[in-house]
Amino acid sequence: MSKVLLNKKKKNYAKLIKKASIIAVSTIILAVIALYIVFTKSGQWLVNDDEFKHVKWVVILDGQSADMERNDFAAELVAQGKADSVLIMGRRVLRDRSNAEFYSDDFLRHSSIDSAALFLAPHDDPSTISEAYTIIPWLKSHKADTVLLLTSAAATKRVSNLFKALAGESPVFLTADIHHYLYDANTWYINRESRKSWLREWAALLYSKLELIGLDTLTIADSTYYAPIRSISDEKKMESVVDLQKFLKQASSKTQEVIESAAKDTASTTKKDSVKSETKADPKKDEKQDVKKDESKKEEKKDVKKDEPKKEEKKDAKKDESKKEEKKDAKKDEPKKEEKKDEKKDAKKN
Repeated sequence: MSKVLLNKKKKNYAKLIKKASIIAVSTIILAVIALYIVFTKSGQWLVNDDEFKHVKWVVILDGQSADMERNDFAAELVAQGKADSVLIMGRRVLRDRSNAEFYSDDFLRHSSIDSAALFLAPHDDPSTISEAYTIIPWLKSHKADTVLLLTSAAATKRVSNLFKALAGESPVFLTADIHHYLYDANTWYINRESRKSWLREWAALLYSKLELIGLDTLTIADSTYYAPIRSISDEKKMESVVDLQKFLKQASSKTQEVIESAAKDTASTTKKDSVKSETKADPKKDEKQDVKKDESKKEEKKDVKKDEPKKEEKKDAKKDESKKEEKKDAKKDEPKKEEKKDEKKDAKKN
């Protein structure tokens, strides 16, 4: 009996080992499959690349790199006749300047689009959903039919879900993969920046689903603009018109400058008056100053008196020298006079 029991235990133990090994192998296989799916398919799941032949509007969302890859993609669509109008969005980066202005300048240099078909949407929105709140009511008011949204490839799925959920039936929003080197859906795990984009966009996609809970579709009345959305041609027309607000700002700045200069003048005058009052209040100081001046004048007179005898001595010395020279000349002339007298006497004798 004991042998039979031992044999049964051994068989059960062998069966458990087989089951455990099968489970381990199956989990390893599932893990490999999961890793394969993660490394190959998860990058593509973030990308929503819609096919289209023609769109009326192309919206360039903010956040493109220094290569201006979204500008180039939109310019190619316009050149091929696949897009009619372009709207460029950009956050405020300076006091009164936005990325939309810098993007539009670059777009005009590299595209032959009409200035009336290029629109600017400067905004101060911190997120994509805020951009949707800014642009969807404006597009509805302009009766936009189909709109192509240009963003990074990894963000296309999230952006498409947000805009479609907030816009409702119209307009129809499309997204496209611009095929920029910063994110490749098939080999995202090779590049460091692609790995960062993959992780960030998966987290943002899951969070956006939570944000959309309980939100209604937007209407024209829900428009909230940081600045008016106008075309480049309208911007140029507005620049030619006098801006009263800027004029008032300049006038106020000039008045402040005048007030500051007047304050400085009053301060200087008060200082002068205070100095005068101090001099009047202290007459002893004036007396001391006068005494000092008189002493300096007396010292100067003494110096002049000391110098006068020296000057006279020099004059006398010069006079003595001149007299000595005259005497020498007179002595030299005496033999000549005696010779002349002798000559006269000889002449009389003859």
